[in-house]
Amino acid sequence: MTDTPIKPIATPTPRRKPKPQVEMLGGRKLKPATLMMGHGFDPVLSEGSLKAPIFLTSTFAFENAAAGKRHFEGLTGRRPGGAEGLVYSRFNGPNQEILEDRLSIWDDAEDALVFSSGMSAIATLLLAYCSNNDVIVHSGPLYAATEAMIARILSRFGITYLDFPAGATRAEIDAVLEQAKDMAARQGGRVAMIYLESPANPTNALVDIEAVAEARDAVLGNEDVPTPIAIDNTFLGPLWQQPLHHGADIVVYSLTKYVGGHSDLVAGGLSGPKKWMDPVRALRNTIGTICDPNTAWMLMRSLETVELRMTRAGENAAKVCAFLAQHPKVEGLGYLGMIQDARQKDIFDRHCSGAGSTFSLFIKGGEAESFCFLDNLRLAKLAVSLGGTETLASHPAAMTHLSVPDARKAALGITDNLVRISIGVEDPDDLIADFEQALATV
Repeated sequence: MTDTPIKPIATPTPRRKPKPQVEMLGGRKLKPATLMMGHGFDPVLSEGSLKAPIFLTSTFAFENAAAGKRHFEGLTGRRPGGAEGLVYSRFNGPNQEILEDRLSIWDDAEDALVFSSGMSAIATLLLAYCSNNDVIVHSGPLYAATEAMIARILSRFGITYLDFPAGATRAEIDAVLEQAKDMAARQGGRVAMIYLESPANPTNALVDIEAVAEARDAVLGNEDVPTPIAIDNTFLGPLWQQPLHHGADIVVYSLTKYVGGHSDLVAGGLSGPKKWMDPVRALRNTIGTICDPNTAWMLMRSLETVELRMTRAGENAAKVCAFLAQHPKVEGLGYLGMIQDARQKDIFDRHCSGAGSTFSLFIKGGEAESFCFLDNLRLAKLAVSLGGTETLASHPAAMTHLSVPDARKAALGITDNLVRISIGVEDPDDLIADFEQALATV
């Protein structure tokens, strides 16, 4: 009796097709809200599953040895183009790739990358582009952890920085870039990145992206290596601002916020042209800051309703702010729907399509009055973060920006009477009633 040869198990069909082009219907380009329901995924390739399964695997089987070699040639840079298939979950995976396809649609970007948190996205980006003796130019204020990353961590590796206020004019931006160029030349480095945050956290001050791009081209345009402009678009993205259309090169997100939108995950993202994404992808492959499959799947779920959630929250915020603006215990509002400054209004009109739902509330008094208001909220939750379905309130000076030196907080307008509010999707009249009763206790 002879042994029957064991037949090799057929290699399963890949679980997703190569990145598709944006679908058309009757000559019409489909809108992002429509594409979120299926873009980048073919149910036929996953047993007919309407939604993409969660691919919980650490590694992927190659079709053959030659295919494995070719994938690693792409990953290691021996061949341009990157991996042409699934390799290992530190590099890529079906859920992450589908999510990246869909995230890029909102920003009208060529490519996107997802990360384990917003800060891992920011850290990987900065490390990919900044080296010893380089200079970073950034707007201010930034999220406190971003400022700490630049000022305290990167400085340990000989990377320095200069900043300008969010509302700076073209002349002011030119002057800072000239100073940064001279500083980099003296240090033997270069101006490696211009990093923006607009609206700024927590003041809601806007940066003139177009003016920054023009200044970059005028002052640094003759550099051998171009200086990318990256911008944290968390407060308004992806619905109310598209920075790539105004001169930015890379868009940064804490996907924890509006994109995730349910206060149940932590993730980050970058969007932009492939030429800017490729160096970041290579570093992400090495240090492993990629988003996990389960979180990617949850973000795919959330992208299906991001337009609905953000639209409702924005409408609620407009109603709540209309009430707060008239309240005798409110000193002012940092709300983009009620801008008083002419320059800020001009930037808003050129760059933004909506006022958002996160704003600064300035209460008459100081820390004690702010704490009293926060402690007496009943519907709004006292918690950091923003962009969730529920309304959140926090005190930046004593919480998210506590580590920022007092002098810098004062210069940036992060005062003891500033309360940051993120409006959710509750009934707006109920929210107004909650704010009214909390203010009555102040």
